Amino acid sequence: MELRCKFWLPKKNRFCASIPLNNSSFCGNHTTRSDAQWIACPIDPSHTVLKGNLDGHLKRCPLLKRVQSLSLQPFYQKGINAGTDDDDEEEEGEGNKKGISRPMGVKDFVRLNNPSSGPWGSITSEMKRNAVYSLTTIKLSELIGKIQFIHSSICKDIQDSYKIPEACGVWTNKEVDGKLPFQEKHVLQQASILGNLEEFGVLKNSVGHIYRDNDVSAGSSSDVSSVPAVVEFGAGRGYLTQMLADCYGIRNVFLVERKSYKLKADRSLRQNESLILERLRIDIEDLNLNAVEPLQGIPYLAIGKHLCGPATDMTLRCCLAKKCKEDNVAQYSAGPNLRGLGIATCCHHLCQWKHYINKRYLSNLGITKEDFHTITWFTSWAVDADHSSDLSDGIERASDLQITEMEDCSKGGVESIFRDWMAVERAALGFMCKDIIDMGRLVWIKDHGLEARVVKYVPSRISPENHLLIAKGDGNL
Repeated sequence: MELRCKFWLPKKNRFCASIPLNNSSFCGNHTTRSDAQWIACPIDPSHTVLKGNLDGHLKRCPLLKRVQSLSLQPFYQKGINAGTDDDDEEEEGEGNKKGISRPMGVKDFVRLNNPSSGPWGSITSEMKRNAVYSLTTIKLSELIGKIQFIHSSICKDIQDSYKIPEACGVWTNKEVDGKLPFQEKHVLQQASILGNLEEFGVLKNSVGHIYRDNDVSAGSSSDVSSVPAVVEFGAGRGYLTQMLADCYGIRNVFLVERKSYKLKADRSLRQNESLILERLRIDIEDLNLNAVEPLQGIPYLAIGKHLCGPATDMTLRCCLAKKCKEDNVAQYSAGPNLRGLGIATCCHHLCQWKHYINKRYLSNLGITKEDFHTITWFTSWAVDADHSSDLSDGIERASDLQITEMEDCSKGGVESIFRDWMAVERAALGFMCKDIIDMGRLVWIKDHGLEARVVKYVPSRISPENHLLIAKGDGNL
């Protein structure tokens, strides 16, 4: 009888099918190991190594080699867009001056696999939850009162702006190549992002013409060439850019993405011989956009659909932060020219104080670092509710929510208080917190000389992650 590992797999209702090790009843995956001897690999915690072999493993781990190859790119500058824990944004941008000493590439790959894992100082969701549950009811009541007051003061101008432009008709009417993946909710989100950029004056209407190969029949070549280059941050498979290239005649495309994906839009985009496409496989945190040679001197549009948590802050810093330092104006005057941006924010619960773009603004509102982490934890409630109907009534109730009864709730603490709230009230508080975070970003963009606004670009029934930051400049920022 063939020997099999004796480890029982309850979900599969059978023993492990692997061959056991010599002198053992278990395979290598299920052999009991001493916690004192085996530790998680600091490059990729999904596997473990003997503590005594760690130094040697760090030199030959295949995943480290991948990270090191990425770091050799000319536009790689570790931590350039990361930010610091200081409130003063003008002191940011030096990357890893205050970084932790570690083997090259370790932080990069840990962040690549799990941005909220917290191995180098990030505050995880579990840590945020524990901090919230440790609050006294009085402190929680004061914080929620502060959130309500700040929201009523600064978040009045976030308007619904669901725009489906005529130029995207070939996509919204399902007239595109059947080989391209089509999911209606994503198509509507992408189309509304472009529609808002068109209404804001960043894009020109191409009368619903789909651009393929060298076809410029929808307009003169000068009209097409006047459309800026596009840098899509957190591009994923690149289908936002695919729609933009099809409907607006973009000719220069740069896709920034730290991971490798299958079924990318690249194959379809490369069939257009008049389009120049380049993928930059790098984390936004480490991207020096001024060092991307093909982008030098070219006006460009920065876009991103669902830039999770701190990726939005890093993108803004990547596009704008360096340009606002007076001592560096001349140094960067020949670099890329930001003509406009359209960034759909999401996953606010992943935001970190270190990375957030406008800490000074929040501090002036009385929001501390600890308050910020609590607020980001509250934002997860915004996506938990039933979004099939309008939440405006619940938001009004949450705005007027009286929390004086918290002081009498001492047995179960704040956890029992949250459990007694209606889901719509929790969601409404979550939306308030998302609004505050994005308003801070909006103020930062305006402070940097751009005309900007934040809108709800799709109804919450399509996606509760529906905030869009849009801005435009004169092309000479």
